[in-house]
Amino acid sequence: MDVECCNTTTCPEVLPNSNSVQTSGEKSHNDSSSSVSKAEENATAVDKTMEDTGEKIDFKVIFNKKKIDVTFALDGTVGELKTYLHNIINVPEAMQKIMIKGLAKDDQTLRSLGVTKGAKVMIVGSKLDDVLAVSIPTKQEIAEESAAAAVSKEPLSQQKVHRKVLDKGLPEDVMPGILDTQEPLPSYPLVGMLNKSGNKVRLTFKLEQDQLWIGTKDRTDKLSMTNIKDVHTEPIHDHPEYHIVGLQLGTTEASRYWIYWVPTQYIQSIKDSVLGKWCYF
Repeated sequence: MDVECCNTTTCPEVLPNSNSVQTSGEKSHNDSSSSVSKAEENATAVDKTMEDTGEKIDFKVIFNKKKIDVTFALDGTVGELKTYLHNIINVPEAMQKIMIKGLAKDDQTLRSLGVTKGAKVMIVGSKLDDVLAVSIPTKQEIAEESAAAAVSKEPLSQQKVHRKVLDKGLPEDVMPGILDTQEPLPSYPLVGMLNKSGNKVRLTFKLEQDQLWIGTKDRTDKLSMTNIKDVHTEPIHDHPEYHIVGLQLGTTEASRYWIYWVPTQYIQSIKDSVLGKWCYF
């Protein structure tokens, strides 16, 4: 089986400060400030493009059951529309799906898609804050994590906050874990794992789109790799063929999205994919 790898500049490692704990509001504000600034720059550029492209059209965007009036260039692309909508609905472009007679592609124009005056355009997407909220622990869990970090270097899998999930035992449908082996990421999702709530979770790596899809029974969140600051992993002490993985979505430990029972043979490929080195079938 051929494995294709190409190296790019890896993302800088983020070292969270274990001596301080941010509230979810403070964390979300800090994490989003730079992206909002960038989004404003992009939106300004799109506004300038709209001024130069001539004919505009009025239509409605439907997002989370809300109707939003939008005026946009008829010959503007779906990709440009996503950038324009970033500031309005607070959903990053990479997490937006625009439905116009099916899923619209970024290089298609509104004219080519047949958008007319008064048309309704459906937007599907998850706000980054919503994804972060899934991983935000309770005050008690924050205290337990901070105490564990300050008092001892006890392995993650032996800490009380993680034992709550691990003590449920190995999931019946978990993928086989293989020791002393490194394998590239498969083209199909990694399944049978659990998140911090003890719910089933699957990971789908869309490397061509530079995205990681985190799926549960109720939802699928599509994260840009650039929104993942770091990947923290440790083997489970009584099941070393599996790891605990923490995807760091903000700047502190409290922003880690924890995943349990990740097969050991994929750990290095997960790190490489998120931090800049692609390895896949």
